[in-house]
Amino acid sequence: MYDFDRITERKGSGCVKVDLAEKLGLPKDTIPLWVADMDFETAPEVKEAVLRAAAHGIYGYPMQQDSYFAAVQGWFLRRFGWEVQKSWLKQTPGVVFALAAAVRAFSKDGDGVLIQRPVYYPFSKVIEENGRVVVNNPLKYEEGRYTIDFEDFEEKIVKNRVKLFLFCNPHNPVGRVWTREELTRLGQICNRHQVFVVSDEIHCDFIRKGFCHQNYAALGPEYAENVMVCTAPSKTFNLAGLQISNIFIPNEEKRKLFAEELNRVSYREAGIFGSVACEAAYRYGEGWLTELLEYLEGNLGCVRDFIEEKLPKIRLVEPEGTYLLWLDVSAYGYSKEELSRRLREDARLWLDEGAMFGPEGEPFVRVNIASPRRVITEAMERFLRL
Repeated sequence: MYDFDRITERKGSGCVKVDLAEKLGLPKDTIPLWVADMDFETAPEVKEAVLRAAAHGIYGYPMQQDSYFAAVQGWFLRRFGWEVQKSWLKQTPGVVFALAAAVRAFSKDGDGVLIQRPVYYPFSKVIEENGRVVVNNPLKYEEGRYTIDFEDFEEKIVKNRVKLFLFCNPHNPVGRVWTREELTRLGQICNRHQVFVVSDEIHCDFIRKGFCHQNYAALGPEYAENVMVCTAPSKTFNLAGLQISNIFIPNEEKRKLFAEELNRVSYREAGIFGSVACEAAYRYGEGWLTELLEYLEGNLGCVRDFIEEKLPKIRLVEPEGTYLLWLDVSAYGYSKEELSRRLREDARLWLDEGAMFGPEGEPFVRVNIASPRRVITEAMERFLRL
């Protein structure tokens, strides 16, 4: 029903994924598969809702409608069995904005904040740029799969007197969808040491068959009282430019602290187009998403087959979720600088190089496969130039 093979020209649209390449001096035929931004138009119902709102012609201060929360609540209840309450909800312009606000709200200057590298690079930035200290519990990479080092996790908490943990679930970039057992064990440690959890669940809608996203707050009341869950329709429906995120904080005291931080930066309400788009997406976009997930599975199969047949030096870390592939390219033996040069100059590929996710990611690259299949096929052919 939906044509994900259709290529939409994005050059000249002011799109950072494509138009930034020219400013950086990259070759004109560079294929950009870096930032987590899909090359697909959003669901038609979302586009129609935004156009209707635009046609009104008056864009004054908006207020959140009851229908908005009903759509959000219905989405999480249908898809994950998680019943959110209206009082828990705080809107922000994006999840990274919320992470930075959380660091300021729930920690003090000089405090250690725990992360698990290799991880989405803004995690480290929002900690360091707000005067806190990164405490790293590196993920374990064994036989092509990542797991959590729970002993090191607890040891780092105790040693550094950590009181805040930024958690990525599903994990970007390694593609893990953490199990209920893993989350429970993490949660027990955090509860035991009074470590507040900020769970970034923005990729929760991209879960492959055979896996199941476990919302952290749905583990049980004792876990819900110790977490801030960050969600957004931006990855799922390609709405990042509309700047809308839904942040859930069940604990009243923590919610008050977060609200005070939002007040300090004078953030009051989400923009009208982001709210309209989110409501339409969660109300009418499920069929579109179902077909998108099937298409992405086909893209993954295309990449996997190509690597197996023609790129024996590359190892695919089999993803459980997200549309971001984590490729181990250590067998090439290139330095970080040489790999970057070969990717951009020889292969003419713009990927997220692993080092940006922490030193643990240095021999990897992250590839965004949310593009029409012929783009993905051409990108894989270009890996042969390495």
